[in-house]
Amino acid sequence: MADKKTIAVMGATGAQGGGLVRAIQADRSGPFRARAITRDAGSDKAKALAQLGAEVVSANADDMESLKKAFAGAHGAYCVTFFWDHFSPEKEMAHAKNMAQAAKQAGVQHAVWSTLEDSRKFIPLSDDRMPTLMGKYKVPHFDAKGESDRFFTEAGVPTTFLLTSFYWENLIFFGMGPKKGPDGKLAITLPLGDKKFPQIAVEDIGKCAYGVFKKGAGYAGKTVGVAGDHLTGVQMAAALAKALGQDVRYNDVPPEAYRKFGFPGAEDLGNMFQFNRDFADAFCAARSLEVSRSLNPELQTFDQWLARNKGRIPLE
Repeated sequence: MADKKTIAVMGATGAQGGGLVRAIQADRSGPFRARAITRDAGSDKAKALAQLGAEVVSANADDMESLKKAFAGAHGAYCVTFFWDHFSPEKEMAHAKNMAQAAKQAGVQHAVWSTLEDSRKFIPLSDDRMPTLMGKYKVPHFDAKGESDRFFTEAGVPTTFLLTSFYWENLIFFGMGPKKGPDGKLAITLPLGDKKFPQIAVEDIGKCAYGVFKKGAGYAGKTVGVAGDHLTGVQMAAALAKALGQDVRYNDVPPEAYRKFGFPGAEDLGNMFQFNRDFADAFCAARSLEVSRSLNPELQTFDQWLARNKGRIPLE
C-alpha cells in the first residue's frame, strides 16, 4: 500500500463519492488508495468504507482548515457538492471555492470536479421562456456548479471537469419513480417532450471518475461527460414496464406545470428538464456513451440497472 497514490474523495459516504471509493478499493492491483472524506467519520457508511481498506478522515466543506488537512499529501482529489442538502447556490459555490483552494495548497496533481453546465450560457436571464429563479439563476443547481468551474481554473489546479447525468437512483429515493394515476395505471411524469435525456447509475459515475484518474493528469483541462443511456420518456416507460411486468405510461407535462408541483426544488427541476429538452442534442453530445464506456467498461444500461434494482423502486 505504501507505494500507492492517495485520492482524497469528498462526499465519500454519498452517492458519487461512495462509488469512487468502492471502485478504487476494489481494484487491488490498481495504482491508488482512497482517502474517504466525510463530515462524520463515525457513521455506519464511513465504517463500511474503512472495512474496505479506505482511509477515513473527517472534514467539512465549510471549514477550510479541515479541508487542507484532508487533502494534505494526496495525489488526486474528487470534489463534489450536494445542492439538495441546503438548496443554496451561494453555499455550493463557497464549498467549491474552498475545495479548489485546499487542492491548490495541498499541491494536488489531478482533481476531478463533478460539475454541470451553466444553463445561463444557453438561456440568458433575459430570456423569459424560462423563469429566473433566486434572482440570478435559471437552473440553480446546474448554474452554481458551472460557475464554480473557474475556481479550479483560476487556482491553477490540474482539473478534469466531469459532467454528470440524471441518476436512475432518483426513481428510488427522489420520488421520481412510477406512480399510480386515478385509473390505477402506473406512469412516470417528466416534462421532456419526445427528446432524449442522458442518464446513469450513480455507482457508474464513481467508476467513470476512477477511469479519469487512471488516465492521469493528461486529462487535466478536459471536460468529460458521462452517461449510461440516452433515453426518451417513452423509452424509459417501456423499459420500466418490461422490468416490472406491468404497464407504465410516460406522462409528458409542460415544464410550467412541473414547476408548480410544489415539492422542494420543483421549480429548479422543472427548469432543468426544460433545459435538457430544449438543448437535448448538445446535452447528449456532451455525454458520449462510448467515452463513458471507455472509462468504465462495466457501464450499465438502463435495462441492466433495472434488472438489478427494480425491486427497490417504490410503486405508489
